[in-house]
Amino acid sequence: MPVRAAGAESGTGIPKSPSETMEELEHTCPQPRLTLTAPAPFADETSCQCQAPHEKLTIAQARLGTPADRPVRVYADGIFDLFHAGHARALMQAKTLFPNSYLLVGVCSDDLTHKFKGFTVMNETERYEALRHCRYVDEVIRDAPWTLTPEFLEKHKIDFVAHDDIPYSSAGSDDVYKHIKEAGMFVPTQRTEGISTSDIITRIVRDYDVYARRNLQRGYTAKELNVSFINEKKYRFQNQVDRMKEKVKNVEEKSKEFVYKVEEKSHDLIQKWEEKSREFIGNFLELFGPDGAWKQMFQERSGRMLQAFSPRQSPNSSPTRGRSPSRSPSPPWVINKTSPPSSPKAASASLSSMSEGDEDEK
Repeated sequence: MPVRAAGAESGTGIPKSPSETMEELEHTCPQPRLTLTAPAPFADETSCQCQAPHEKLTIAQARLGTPADRPVRVYADGIFDLFHAGHARALMQAKTLFPNSYLLVGVCSDDLTHKFKGFTVMNETERYEALRHCRYVDEVIRDAPWTLTPEFLEKHKIDFVAHDDIPYSSAGSDDVYKHIKEAGMFVPTQRTEGISTSDIITRIVRDYDVYARRNLQRGYTAKELNVSFINEKKYRFQNQVDRMKEKVKNVEEKSKEFVYKVEEKSHDLIQKWEEKSREFIGNFLELFGPDGAWKQMFQERSGRMLQAFSPRQSPNSSPTRGRSPSRSPSPPWVINKTSPPSSPKAASASLSSMSEGDEDEK
């Protein structure tokens, strides 16, 4: 470690003794933030007052985590107008380049930005505050220079400068980071495609009418929006038309929802009706069908009525005479259906013969 030179004074103003001058000096560089309960400080509020010589580091040494007694001081600068995810991702990369790093972020003032780049949406105070509340930032340097000078790098004891590797042409230079790259102090980061401050401004300009109408709806005046009287009336009329369209759309959606519910209930009712119908038809067929209970009951009652009207004849105890054993005598009241009488006289004759036969049996 480097040693303090002879005659160096202590913090109390008393010169160090010769034995003390050979002691190693400890770095007192600010350490990375361990808590996120407060915004990052400004550089002029907590500048690096370390008395130990700031040795130049190589990228290989920094990636090994050396020196152990002080963090690697990484610097990233920019305009940071309309602070967005692309900015935050670049700062995250700068913060995580080395195992133990202290990230200083330089923000250019309005005067420099308007001179070399153009008008900004956010003023310098707003841009400073936006950077202070980024979790990756340890310190914010206000009114940062457009081109980094050796004096600036020495003042803030900067080890490396982080930026994307695309040449940044500005202020009459093809690449304002050229001398940093040549000194071996440049560490590249990757740009986030699809998001930039220019992209956001382009969206606002492209959809200017939409945003003007939006802010008029939220209570801003035409004067605040720099909108003419005619455009104000046009925007307000368009807002009324949009509200009417929204109401019609809501009515249509509610109507569709009502129709859907009616259809759903109708479907349920039809399904229940079909089930009841099948149940009714099944019960009807079970009762009145070809093999139903009603037919069986009718047959049973018909059989009982026939038995009631024609009871069975009791058996005859006396033996029959003059009859063929193979044929049983017919009852006297049974009429021979095969040979009906041809005339009343024949019928009377047959009755008389039947009576005579009965007398013979007696």
